[in-house]
Amino acid sequence: MSTFKEGSSGPSVKSIQEALKNKGFNPGAIDGDFGPGTEAAVIAFQKSEGLASHGIVDLLTQKALGIAAPETPNPFQIENVTFSIVSKMFPQTPIGHIKANLPFVLNSLQTVNLADKAMVLMALATIRAEAASFEPISEGKSRFNTSPNGHPFDLYDNRRDLGNRGKPDGDRFKGRGFVQLTGRANYAKFSDKIERDLVNSPELANDPKIAAKLLTCFLKNSENKIRNYLVIHDLAGARRVVNGGVHGLQAFTEAYNIGNRLI
Repeated sequence: MSTFKEGSSGPSVKSIQEALKNKGFNPGAIDGDFGPGTEAAVIAFQKSEGLASHGIVDLLTQKALGIAAPETPNPFQIENVTFSIVSKMFPQTPIGHIKANLPFVLNSLQTVNLADKAMVLMALATIRAEAASFEPISEGKSRFNTSPNGHPFDLYDNRRDLGNRGKPDGDRFKGRGFVQLTGRANYAKFSDKIERDLVNSPELANDPKIAAKLLTCFLKNSENKIRNYLVIHDLAGARRVVNGGVHGLQAFTEAYNIGNRLI
């Protein structure tokens, strides 16, 4: 897939300029040179369409403009995601953990139509950053969630942004799973989405099959934002969609790039 940005030129850029003008976003001269005027028009169009406004005409922007070339068949097959390859993405992880839990993750991705290469790598790299053992885990105590001499997760107890209502919500709804589901509000939200009562049985978030569903459900909810970053290989941006920051970015990036080379 070709992408176009400031400095690009040629017939394809002219087509982009014509499409922008037809959509009501004037790029200036229709001359086949991707200059500042074209970039400004692209950014305005992307904002209008709810796309990442990076000024790069990627596949999503081309589709929105109606000028995307027919896609060639993707040779990627999810069956190519083998235990051996995934173990290279998780170099410190016992392969037995991968063999036990990878099928749940891949099956869940297929169920929500996220079985393409980019989103499979996104899911696996997220697990590497959040639960490198490739097992669903519970959040550990730290100075960010437990005060000095306080009971476990007392700093979460009254977090309104998490929907918590006081003790013992902090400990009860601490982070769990492959993607560290945290807070009463999120446990309630995802209970509805996966049709399991996580509020009354929060420990279910560490069941491997349910943890896989939670991970893929979260990715599906944020699919467009994630893809906008992955298409320009902005892995930090994709990581922020899931984590809200760049915690675990090095492990995430390493796993994604290894998988991208091998699969």
